[in-house]
This record gives sequence, C-alpha cells and structure tokens, in this order.
Amino acid sequence: MKPAILIVDDSLTVRMDLDEAFQGAGFATTLCGTIETARHALSRTPFSLMILDVLLPDGDGVDFLKEAKAGVAPIPIILLSTEAEVRDRIRGIKTGADDYVGKPYETSYILARSRELIRKQSALGGASVPTSVLLIDDSITFREELKAALTQASYEVITAGTGEEGLRMAADYRPGAVICDGNLPGIDGPTVIRRMRLDAALRRTPCILLTASEDHGSEVMALDAGADAYLRKDSAISIVLARLAAVLRSAGTPAAFDSTSSSLGPMRILTVDDSATYREELAAELRQEGYDPILATSGEEALELLATQPADCILLDLVMPGLSGQDTCRKIKNSPTWRDIPLIMLTALNESEAMIAGINAGADDYITKSADFEVLKARVRAQLRRKQFEDENRRIREQLLRKELEAAEARAAHELADARAVMLADLESKNKELEAFSYSVSHDLRAPLRAIDGFTNAVMEDFPDALPEDAKKNLQRVCTATRRMGELIDDLLKLSRVTRQDMRYKHVDLSATAAGIAGDLRRSAPERDVEFVIAENLHAAGDASLLRATLENLLGNSWKYTSTQPRARIEFGRMQCKGGNAFFVRDDGVGFDMTYASKLFGAFQRLHTAKEFPGTGIGLATVQRIIRRHGGQVWAESELGEGATFYFTLPESLETLEKMQNASQGSTSG
Repeated sequence: MKPAILIVDDSLTVRMDLDEAFQGAGFATTLCGTIETARHALSRTPFSLMILDVLLPDGDGVDFLKEAKAGVAPIPIILLSTEAEVRDRIRGIKTGADDYVGKPYETSYILARSRELIRKQSALGGASVPTSVLLIDDSITFREELKAALTQASYEVITAGTGEEGLRMAADYRPGAVICDGNLPGIDGPTVIRRMRLDAALRRTPCILLTASEDHGSEVMALDAGADAYLRKDSAISIVLARLAAVLRSAGTPAAFDSTSSSLGPMRILTVDDSATYREELAAELRQEGYDPILATSGEEALELLATQPADCILLDLVMPGLSGQDTCRKIKNSPTWRDIPLIMLTALNESEAMIAGINAGADDYITKSADFEVLKARVRAQLRRKQFEDENRRIREQLLRKELEAAEARAAHELADARAVMLADLESKNKELEAFSYSVSHDLRAPLRAIDGFTNAVMEDFPDALPEDAKKNLQRVCTATRRMGELIDDLLKLSRVTRQDMRYKHVDLSATAAGIAGDLRRSAPERDVEFVIAENLHAAGDASLLRATLENLLGNSWKYTSTQPRARIEFGRMQCKGGNAFFVRDDGVGFDMTYASKLFGAFQRLHTAKEFPGTGIGLATVQRIIRRHGGQVWAESELGEGATFYFTLPESLETLEKMQNASQGSTSG
C-alpha cells in the first residue's frame, strides 16, 4: 500500500502542486481546503503524515494541530505557512509540529522531510519494510528491465537517471543498496559512489557499479571509488541479483532507522539578516540547493527561533541593529546546546578587522557578501560535512566507551559470582593482553602525531623568513592540535585503566590525602590566593591510589574553575545527607547550569569551552567510575557564578565494604 498523505491548505495552487509532487513520488494523497474536511478525512483514513497550513478559512491550523496530536493515533505533521511569520513557526513547533516549512517552499525539501519523518515513524512502530534498491542509469530501457527483475525478486526499487538525481534520492530514501551505471551524464558512477562514501549517513550503503567497458582499468577505478562489487552491463540478470544478495549479506542487518543526517539530504539553514532584499535572495539560492531556510530579521529573533527549532547551519549578518551579529554569535557559541552548530558570519565590510571580529566571536567561517552566492553555498556544504563527521566520530566514541563500561560491569559481576581463586589465572592474562593493547594503541596513535609535530616544527625552524605570518600561525595551530590529541590519548588510557585496575582495599586517611593535593596545587601556582578548608579525621575504606585520583580530579577542578577569582575558597568535608554521610568538595568558582548536570559525568562532556578552561572532559567520568567501583554514588549541585559542590559516598570501614561485596555476590549468584 502507498503511504497516505493528508494535504490541508486553502490555496488550490498549493494543493495541486503538492498533490502532483507526492503522487509522482509514489504517495497516495487526500486534499482538503478547510479544517472541517480535514477532520472528516482523519476520521476515515489512517494517514502516514499531514501537511497543514497555519491560516485556514474556518480556523487556526495550530489549534487543529493540537487536536490532531491528541488523537488516538497521532501522525507526523509538517506545518506550512509564510516564512515571514516567525511567531507562527515558534508557536507551531512548541505546540507539537514535527517540522515547519516556510512559504515559498521547495517541493523537493517537503518530499525529503516527509520521507524522513515517515521512515522514523515506521521504525518507532516496529514496521518491517522490503529492502529498497536505488537504481541509477540513464538508459530507460535497461533501467526498466532491471527494475522489473528486482521487483519480481521482492525488492522495493527507486530509480534515477543522472548521478545528481541519484545522490538526492539516496539522501532522501536511504536505500538498502545502490546499483549505479559507471557512465552517466554529469556526475559519473564512480564519483557518485565516492560522494556517498564521504557522507556519514550513506557510507555503509552497499554499492554495485555497472559498466559496458571491457577495460580492466574500469574495475580498478570502481573499487578505488569504494564500490562493493563490479559487474559488466551485459551480465545476466541472475548474476546481478546474486551479487546484490551477496553484498547485502556482507553488509549485515541495517538498523531500522539511522538518525544520522545526510549532508546531501534536507538541511535547515537559519539565515539572519536585517536586509529584506539580501535575505530573500539568499533564501531563494538556498532553496535551489534543497535546503530549508529559516529567516530571521534580528539577533533576538534568531535566538528565539533556535530555542524552539534546531538548525543545521547558521548564516549570520555581522552588522545589525539591536543585538549585533557579533553579540548574537557569542550567545550561540556560549550555549552548550547550540555551540556545535556551524556558524558562518556574513558582512558587507571587506576588511580584515571585520573578519577578525567575527572569528573572535566564535564564528566557524567568514565570508564577504556579494551577488555571487556560489562561494557561500560551497562554504555551507563544507561546514555541514565537517559537522557531520564530528557528530559521527562523537557517536562512535560514545558507543566504544559505553561498550567498554558494559563489558567492565559484566566482568565485575562475573568476578563476584565465581570463586576468586579460579578467576585470578584468567584475570592476570587478560590484564596483560589489555596492557599490551593499551601500549599498542598509545604507540600507534602517538607515532603519527609525533611525525606531524616534528615536521611542522622543522618547517617553522628551517624557513623562518620564507613563511608568511598567516602560514606560521596556521602551523602553530597544527602543533597545538597535536598536543591536544596527545592529551586526549593519555586521558583515554587513564580512563580505561580505572575500570581494569586491581582493587587493594585498606583504611584511607582522606584528610591527609586532600591536604597533600592542596599543597601540590599551591606550589603549581604560588601567586594565587586560595584558601583550602580541609576537615580533619575523614577516613574511608577503599583503594588508596584510586581514591587519591578521585580527590585530585575534584580538587583540581575546583582549583581550575576558581582561577578567575581574585581570592578563592575550596573546602573538603563530610555532611549528613539522605541515606547516611557524604563527602563533598565545594568551591566558589564559576559554577554551571544545573540544566546540564546530567552531562557532567560523561566522557568528553564539558560545560565550558577549552578557551575558557582547559581540559579534555575525562576527569569527572573517571571520578564516577572510581566511586561506582567502591559501591558509592557521586552527584553535584551548582548555580552559575555561585560555585559548585560535588558529593560522593564511600564505605567508612573495611567491614562495611566486605558486607557490600558479599551482598552483591549473593544477589549475583542467586
């Protein structure tokens, strides 16, 4: 059955335009000009998605949106209205719209967003769909012949006649596999596959390249481009089907819905400029590229829009009345929620001072306004690709750390369930293997970093007078980045060792440990005026080295985040709390917003930029792992500008620790 789309708009032109587009894309449509007819249609037909105008003759579309979302089977809803009405967009998104597209709209964008929302809804509902195959070939005869064979083999087939169209279809449909002709008008087949391999959302899609050439070099070119298989076009259809089944098996079972956004697919660009003429010209150019431009006339409007609807990229005018572009940029980049959105500063000023002002405010790129939008669009594509790769790497890193934690917890449960004597032959061996692996990772990652750092410094030393100042600054940035990477490697290894380190329990004098750490901190910066208040006779049961690492991280954090204070106070003590006593480290530093407290103890999670306060975001993750290994808990309280307090619980005696271990062992064996 075709997915059913309900289109509700009082404009006959809009209804017919969307009807033609959706029907041509394989959807079934129902057209309504009023809320009453739409309400009647919803009661009779199970729709996959609704396109809803805001201004309708018999009522408010946003009110009807609320009514539809409260129904028995709510569906994805895209609001459609004039882009000029910023208030309508904000109100619609807050009411529950899944997306908002401004008029004038780009039909291809609405189609792409609709497919994405329907695909996500199907995945959430657990619906199963046949494997889809994107067939890209400019020969209609060959395309239709192969499509018929694939359809008969129970594949869902999507077709495209050019490389450009194929890339758009791949981003919109996320097919299970791609069969692509090598010789295409415009972008050729190898380039299509190469572009897909550069896209985080599509790079794992199995691809078969077809060619009519008998040249052996064609196969090499296909495989170099990233194709999973290579076939001649005169191969029997049965061979094509067999190779397709093989590459799908090799790819494994795909996830029901991959949340990774494709840089080739629909992207939302927040465009902020007080010039209506330039704003509309730029919006028209972005729509032609398949983007959805969200238009704002001021920095204040931009911040309000971001608070309700996320953007994939921001184009921001530098000179505006009210909140300037520079101040708007700072507010965006100081927000943990928005700081990673690529931001390009626009200005009519062709001066280096303007560029410096934009970059210093936190902009990711800077471009001078002109009537030629090609460079600007290229910069947007580059920033979207950069953000996409960063997001993918972050997800991979988090998955690896999560798996490591799960594996560590599983190991700990196994250790408690089995006899200790039997476990110690095997545990020592595994530790040696992991140590060897850690050394290998450390060595293999550091080697290229040393080469980069060494050759970069060699260039600066050997050609001090030949290099322009900008080149020297860029090379210095390379050196800084390599040092930063080295710090990340060291911290990752430390975090890994926390989970694997053998625990040696004894009574630990936490007061003496804290006093020693405070002395080290004072010696590291004797010019600072910091009062340490350390309670006496604070003891706990645990591993001395790990508990010292806990206090080093917590006291070190307080030392770091009070560095902007002319005089600071750091306290370590113990207090009564729900369920018993808790140790705490308190400071009067910059503090943090409790809205983001849940992110504190995740690896690489930071609530301040590296420029404000250096660090890698590993310290608190290490603290949490250590405290959990001791059977305790850790949490924090803070207010911006009012300092922060970190609490943690520990067993106060070896007897208590032994009881906890026995209870845990008993529950595991039971």
